[in-house]
Amino acid sequence: MTSEWAEAGAHRVAEGVHRIPLEMPQDGLRAINVYALETDNGLALIDGGWHRPSTHHELSAALTQIGYSPADIHDIYVTHVHRDHYTFAVELRRRHGSRIHLGRAEAPGIAAIARLESNVPESSIRELHRAGDTVIAEQARRRAIAEPFAPDDWEQPDIWLSPGPVDIAGHSLIATHTPGHTKGHMIFHDLDRGVCYTGDHVLPTITPSIGFELGNWELPLGQYLRSLTLMLDEPERVMLPAHGPAGTHVHARCLELLEHHDHRLNQTRNAVARLGPSTGLRVAQALTWTRRERVFDALDSFNQMVATCETLAHLDVLVDRDLLSVATKDGVDVFSMS
Repeated sequence: MTSEWAEAGAHRVAEGVHRIPLEMPQDGLRAINVYALETDNGLALIDGGWHRPSTHHELSAALTQIGYSPADIHDIYVTHVHRDHYTFAVELRRRHGSRIHLGRAEAPGIAAIARLESNVPESSIRELHRAGDTVIAEQARRRAIAEPFAPDDWEQPDIWLSPGPVDIAGHSLIATHTPGHTKGHMIFHDLDRGVCYTGDHVLPTITPSIGFELGNWELPLGQYLRSLTLMLDEPERVMLPAHGPAGTHVHARCLELLEHHDHRLNQTRNAVARLGPSTGLRVAQALTWTRRERVFDALDSFNQMVATCETLAHLDVLVDRDLLSVATKDGVDVFSMS
């Protein structure tokens, strides 16, 4: 049964702003929220959605409720380059001429997808090998190869965004670079309405995946924690997230996420202390997962991949903080107490 927040329609969340959930296929997140911002000459969107056969109809039906159509969308501001945020923006440009804006630091990710020409998560597979895994990596490769891939969904944006003011009539937005979930993730503070479009950087009930993108890892969890801390320097605002219900206060949720990762870092270090020198895979298998504290073997192969990469991200931060040491042999990292 669909969660209440994911019910179709256009849901008013602020003056001139409507939240529109669009379905996501075969995904526990259920839907992505795109936000329709009324302007003096139509609509701007925050995030575009996942390009599926039914997405245009879903969006059209929602916009009809507030007296608009997809043809009224003149600009789309995409928080990051994952397909549930980006690919339908490209389709809207193809159909209606909407301009796409994307954070400048996402350019290597777009280029990597164009080179790869598939959904294969090559960077995650590389990290799985570093974690001492081969089985989950091969399952991930086979699963991704079997998925349809449309190169046209990954055309470049019209405008590369830099941090700073965003030009949307009637909306005083400031774009802020918040790397971690992806290298180029952007959030948008609305200075007048007291809201913040947080994309996947800050979500109300779950923690976003870390480093699930193409390209080299650059201590993604470290970047994510710094980006969360940066949010606390802003005035308190109401969160308008990409997944889940709107309405949580940003500061409170950032503090919860920081506390969660502190706890997870302690759990990860304790696992190494208990196990002795260990690969990332072995540590991931020793931890529990999701709010239901599921054991690693109870996860499907996709979530085992995500869990193993998340564990590596935490292990890397512990090494960076000199709380663990690491030795590499034949491309596999083995972590030990310092």
